[in-house]
Amino acid sequence: MTGPVPGAELAEGRHPGWPARLGPLVVERGEVALRPPRLRDASAWSEIRRRDREYLRRWEPSVSNWDQRNASTAWFAQWSSLRRLGRRGQLLPFVITLDGELAGQLTVGNIIRGALRSGWVGYWVSSSVAGGGVATAALALAVDHCFGPVGLHRLEATVRPENTASVRVLEKTGFRHEGRFERYLDVAGAWRDHLVYALTCEEVVEGVTGALLRSGRARRR
Repeated sequence: MTGPVPGAELAEGRHPGWPARLGPLVVERGEVALRPPRLRDASAWSEIRRRDREYLRRWEPSVSNWDQRNASTAWFAQWSSLRRLGRRGQLLPFVITLDGELAGQLTVGNIIRGALRSGWVGYWVSSSVAGGGVATAALALAVDHCFGPVGLHRLEATVRPENTASVRVLEKTGFRHEGRFERYLDVAGAWRDHLVYALTCEEVVEGVTGALLRSGRARRR
């Protein structure tokens, strides 16, 4: 994989490689792709968030519980913020689609350039498609994009130890366990420990999607 020259400056304050459409990859559940969020995603996003409210609040920081407000207002506020920060080059916001329908979100945030060239990645998928390879495929697409056109060197992810499904997603895409952050985030009303996972571009020279394809966990359309 190749990417921009290390330390290259951003053009017009934007990330190389964003906005972008990534994929698709075909997994057990169907065809997975990533694309930028749209204002008209409000209905589908709100429906999933309402249905999965209790499921998601077990893992997400308390301050990110958008469902405490009117659903349409919640999505507009989030979409507006994601688009603004994406245009400033501070994060890479995507929605995850399954067979063309919104099935979750993935965000690469806190992107730092210069000598560090790193960011963190967070994601969620609808409980109705969990366990079918959707999150794994989405993360693989995002990692290869970050280590390719976007030009990052390192990605990090934090996850509660109890969230074994998300731990498996990280491990299947090559992330390695680096340690434990004690009382790291306020989740569901208490300060929760989180495991920290990381991956650098040198560890996946041939690409994460390539590894999934070779393992038989995914295929091209």
